[in-house]
Amino acid sequence: MTTTRAARRALLALLALLTAVAATACSGSDGPAATDKPVVVASTDVWAAVASAIGGEHAEVSALYQSPDGDPHEFEASSADTARVQDANLIVMNGGHYDEYMAQAAEGAKGAQVAATDVRSDPSRGNEHVFYDLVAVSETAQAIADKLAEIAPVNESYYRANAEKFTAQIDELRASLTEIKSKHDGTKVASTEPLAVALLTDAGLVDSAPTGFVNAVEEGQSPSAADRATFDDLLTAHKVEALIYNVQAVDASTEAVLKIAGQSKIPVVQLTETLPAGVTDYITWQRAQIDALAKALDS
Repeated sequence: MTTTRAARRALLALLALLTAVAATACSGSDGPAATDKPVVVASTDVWAAVASAIGGEHAEVSALYQSPDGDPHEFEASSADTARVQDANLIVMNGGHYDEYMAQAAEGAKGAQVAATDVRSDPSRGNEHVFYDLVAVSETAQAIADKLAEIAPVNESYYRANAEKFTAQIDELRASLTEIKSKHDGTKVASTEPLAVALLTDAGLVDSAPTGFVNAVEEGQSPSAADRATFDDLLTAHKVEALIYNVQAVDASTEAVLKIAGQSKIPVVQLTETLPAGVTDYITWQRAQIDALAKALDS
């Protein structure tokens, strides 16, 4: 029997909760220590990169999940991870059950918390992958600056200046998406998994992938034969201009459509859920992906 991603998430959430309870009971911690250099623990390296852009030299930022491979949904926090979270001055997470391990590890923590799903002003945009919603990322960066200013008020002007700079860089990325939209508004693409919904929407693109296919991949199941055939037809008949491929949600069905895209000479845009090897900056990461998207559509 195939174990779905949803079932794995539920199991990992239970394990994370038990780990959090055990770690908290053993640590006897009274919470984070007062400091002018706040300790920030993020769920993934993507959110750690956002926090680092704001905290800079006046924050100590780390992430629980920082692998360029694998699926962040399936990460399980250790007791040591949970202890780090419990002792952090600021905890940063995606929310929306994307990084449930972090929510469980932060249960009862006395440090400040920022969850991107709680911060974003328009919850109807996109999905749980909030880090592809540039507006929400900008709002989350501002929330991080606010919390850091409360924790270490001596550095408030520094954090706010960094947030302003980061927001300006996000605005440049959004301008690039607007430029793509001006050239390719209404252009059809096909995604293997609903990763970059907000980003594609802002670029004016229409995701024509079968809903059943992308939902199955997201849940760790095998798409139906009918959905597979529909997806294959989109590529072989050149009904889409690009394949949007999540390299961290791969199975036999996604590998099959990737092969067909190559045979059909459909451009492939590879997207990730965490930072690629050698990349530590959020803006650099998204800039490269947006540029790859523009290049694929222009070709």
